[in-house]
Amino acid sequence: MNAIAAGPPVLVIEDEPQIRRLIQITLESSGFRVHQASDGKEGLARSSTDRPEAVVLDLGLPDMDGIEVLKQIRIRSTVPVLILSVRNAEQDVISCLNAGADDYLIKPFRQGELVARVKAAIRHRQRPEEKGAIVAGPVSIDLDARVVKRGGEIVKLTGTEYALLALFVRNAGRVLTHRYILEQVWGPSYAEESQYTRVYVGQLRKKLEDDPSNPSLIVTESGIGYRFAG
Repeated sequence: MNAIAAGPPVLVIEDEPQIRRLIQITLESSGFRVHQASDGKEGLARSSTDRPEAVVLDLGLPDMDGIEVLKQIRIRSTVPVLILSVRNAEQDVISCLNAGADDYLIKPFRQGELVARVKAAIRHRQRPEEKGAIVAGPVSIDLDARVVKRGGEIVKLTGTEYALLALFVRNAGRVLTHRYILEQVWGPSYAEESQYTRVYVGQLRKKLEDDPSNPSLIVTESGIGYRFAG
């Protein structure tokens, strides 16, 4: 069996044949096994029968909106879903993330970035089943023991800083909106207080990042929120 046939299955739901073919070539060249669907109904059916490890989903489908496809996938599955769309309005991105998307790429896309994002989505979705500390560069995070280390030294975090970091780690690779972070860490009444996330993310970066002004662990998704890239 060749490498492509043995690789992780990825379902691509995209109505434009040329783009669908480009995505197929891009992913198969990196060892993925690609299944394809040209509309929402076929995509939903194949998301059940093909049991993909990730889904690449376009929003502009001919029979139904991609967000509705996403919502229906989420009813029955936690498979990572990467949105790939020409829609670049902030509200479109936020709507998809709030509906359960794991990531969002805007067309035209860079092939290397698409591959990296799909790999990260699969890797991070598997991570909650792993045992022991999560290691991201010089930082290790043991959620069971509530111990965070950097370069082998224990990092002292406040309760809120730890709660925020734990939220990022449990959703590693996913883009989290400001609203989602605020509701999860501070509560629903803080949903509009985006300055809280900026202040506390800044504090975490000072304690964890090699270069807080150029972070590599807690990455800003401009106008949307943050993503833990460890």
